[in-house]
Amino acid sequence: HVQLVESGGKSVQTGGSLRLSCAASGYTVVGSCLGWFRQSPGKQRELIAATVFGAFSNGRTVYDDSVKGRLTLSEDIGENTLFLQMDRLKPEDTGAYYCATGRPLYGGHCPAGVFDHLGRGTQVTVS
Repeated sequence: HVQLVESGGKSVQTGGSLRLSCAASGYTVVGSCLGWFRQSPGKQRELIAATVFGAFSNGRTVYDDSVKGRLTLSEDIGENTLFLQMDRLKPEDTGAYYCATGRPLYGGHCPAGVFDHLGRGTQVTVS
């Protein structure tokens, strides 16, 4: 069965950096949509970054406008692990971060609606 295990969340100061990891297993990870959702206090869960795992070069990696230029995805295909490098963190980045996976749409697109499995989440607090 699909397993997504997040790690790396912690409390940091404004302007700091973190790297979150998502270890995926139990399914064919390469070719799937893999991404990160964030749920901030009092807000709905939102997709902030996504890619087709194993196909970084196809230009299908997308970021929400709120994180562009500060958060960067990378992947370790051999370990089926997706990373989210978070730099210049702001208090509004505070929230629970969930790794998610789903099947891409035709053409390799990964909108929020395709994600149907989420991990348990990891907490990031910026103060």
